[in-house]
Amino acid sequence: MEELDGEPTVTLIPGVNSQKKQMCFDWGPGEMLVCETSFNKKEKSEMVPGCPYIHIIRKDIDVYCKILRKLFNESHGIFVGLQRIEEEFTGKSRKAQLVRVSKNYRSVIRACMEEMHQLAIAAKDPASGGQFSSQISILSAMELIWNLCEILFIEVAPAGPLLLHLLDWVRLHVCEVDSLSADVLGSENPSKHQDFWKLPGNTQTLTELELKWQHWHEECERHLQDGTFASSPHLESLCKIMLGDEAALLEQKELLSNWYHFLVTRLLYSCPTVKPMDLHCYAQSSLDLFLGGESSAEPLDNILLAAFEFDIHQVIKECSIALSNWWFVAHLTDLLDHCKLLQSHNLYFGSNMREFLLLEYASGLFAHHSLWQLGVDYFDHCPELGRVSLELHIERIPLSTEQKALKVLRVCEQRQMTEQVRSICKILAMKAVRNNRLGSALSWSIRAKDAAFATLVSDRFLRDYCERGCFSDLDLIDNLGPAMMLSDRLTFLGKYREFHRLYGEKRFVDAASLLLSLMTSQIAPRSFWMTLLTDALPLLEQKQVIFSAEQTYELMRCLEDLISERPAHGEPDAQQLQDDDIETTKVEMLRIGLARNLARSIIKEGSLDGS
Repeated sequence: MEELDGEPTVTLIPGVNSQKKQMCFDWGPGEMLVCETSFNKKEKSEMVPGCPYIHIIRKDIDVYCKILRKLFNESHGIFVGLQRIEEEFTGKSRKAQLVRVSKNYRSVIRACMEEMHQLAIAAKDPASGGQFSSQISILSAMELIWNLCEILFIEVAPAGPLLLHLLDWVRLHVCEVDSLSADVLGSENPSKHQDFWKLPGNTQTLTELELKWQHWHEECERHLQDGTFASSPHLESLCKIMLGDEAALLEQKELLSNWYHFLVTRLLYSCPTVKPMDLHCYAQSSLDLFLGGESSAEPLDNILLAAFEFDIHQVIKECSIALSNWWFVAHLTDLLDHCKLLQSHNLYFGSNMREFLLLEYASGLFAHHSLWQLGVDYFDHCPELGRVSLELHIERIPLSTEQKALKVLRVCEQRQMTEQVRSICKILAMKAVRNNRLGSALSWSIRAKDAAFATLVSDRFLRDYCERGCFSDLDLIDNLGPAMMLSDRLTFLGKYREFHRLYGEKRFVDAASLLLSLMTSQIAPRSFWMTLLTDALPLLEQKQVIFSAEQTYELMRCLEDLISERPAHGEPDAQQLQDDDIETTKVEMLRIGLARNLARSIIKEGSLDGS
C-alpha cells in the first residue's frame, strides 16, 4: 500500500494575526498575496479598518539570491548538454558521460559554496554572516547527498571499489580529514605525529587493501586472544579498532563527525569488501549505534539512509520536503532518469516524476525578471506538459521594457506560439498608442496580424494628419508592402500616402487616378472624403487637364453624396456656425473647380475626337 503524505506544515506570516482579523489571499504565478479584510472577524456588524499592508509569500525565494543565481545559470548549460547524451552516446561511453555530468553538477555546487564562504567571512553584520552560513550548510548537504547518489546509482560501484568510493566520499565531506592529512604527511616523522592514528587512509590499491586487512585481522585477533596488549590499554584499544569492534570504535566517537563517518570507518575495519545490497543494514545499525538514543534522526540522516537502501524515490521525496528550492531534486531526478532508473514511476496527474519536478523548478524561474529565460529550456524538455506550461507562464511575464518584450516574442516565434505572439504584440501596440507612438503601435499591430487594432491606429494616423497637415513615421508607411492588406483602413493609409508621393513627384495623372479610386472603391472612410476632395482642388486647377470628363462626373457624384448625407444640426453654436461656413466655402470652391474642369475636359476630349 502506498504511503500517504502527511499534512503540510503551517507557515506563520509575521505581523498577521488570523485569530483577530479575517484574511483574504490571491494566488499569483509564483507567489501568494495575503491581506486583512476591512472588517473584524468576530464582530461582523462593526466595520473596522484593516491592516494597510499586503504580504507577498513567494514559493521560490532562492531565485532572488545572487550567489544561487550562479548555480541556476551554470547548471542550466549542464542540463541542456545532458539532454543530447541520449542521442550521442551508448554503452560504456554513455555511463562515463553521465558520471562526468554528475561531477560537473557537484563542481557548480562547490563553487557556490566557496563564494558563499568568502561572503560570510567578509560580512560586516552577524545577520548577513548567519544567512550565508545557513546557505553554505544547505549547499554542503546537497553536495553530500548528490555525491552518495553518484556512487550508488550512477557509477554503481561493485563490492570492493564501493568502499574506496565511500572513503573518498567521507574524506571530501568531513573537512578535517584533508587538513589533518596535510599536517601528518608534512611532518618529519608521520608515524609519530599526534594525529597519525586519527586518519584511516586509502592510498593502497584494492588488492593491497584486502591482503593487508586479512593480515591485520588475523594478527589482531591472535594478539587479542593471547593477551599480548593486556598491559597497554591503548594498544589493546587499537587492536580492537582494527578488528572492527563497535564498542571500541564508539569510544573514539569524538574523532568521528557523524554516523556515516562511523559507518565507513566500521566498514573499513570489519567488511572492506561490503556488497551494495548489504549497505542498508550497516547504515541503519551505524545510525542507531552512533546516536545511541540520545537524539533522533535529522532529515539529512533519513535522506542518506534512503540512499543506502537504494530507495531512489524516497530520496527524492525526502529532499523535496527538506530543501528550500526545487533545483536539487529537479536536476538529480533528470540525471537519474537518464540513467534509466525512474522509468516505472509515473504520477497520477499525467506526468512522470522527472517532468513534474522540472515543471516546478521552471515555474519558480519564471518568477524572476531574468531567470525566466532559463526556464524556457526546462519546459522545452518536458514532452507531456511542457508546451502548455510554457504558454501559461510566458503570458504572465511583465513586459516592462521593449527589449524584454522582444526576447519574449522571439521565444514565442521560435516555437510557433501564434496566440502568444499575437497577444504580446497587441499589448505592446496598446502601450505605444497610450504613449502616442503611432509608428511603433502600427508596427506591433501588423506583427500581431490584428486587423481591428491596425484600423484603430490607422485612424489615429489620419486624424493626426488632418490636425498637422503631414504624416509622422513616413518610412514605416512608405514600406508597408503586403502588410497594408491587413485591413481596409490600413490599405487606405498606405494608398493615401502613395497619392502624396505621386503628387510630390508631379505625376499628376497617376495621383488623380489613385485619388478617385480610393473614393469609388469605398476603401476611404466617408469621414475622410471631404479631405480627399479638397486634395483634388490643386489638380483641378492645373494648366493641363488632369481629370477626364468621366472622372470629373465621378467626383461630382461623390461630392453630392457627401452633402446629402450630412446630418441636420439643432440650434447651432458659434463654433458650429464657423465650421459650417468653412465647409460651405469648401463645397463652393469644389463645385466651381469641378465645373471648370468638366468644361475643359469636354472641350479637350471633343477636339481630340474631331481631330
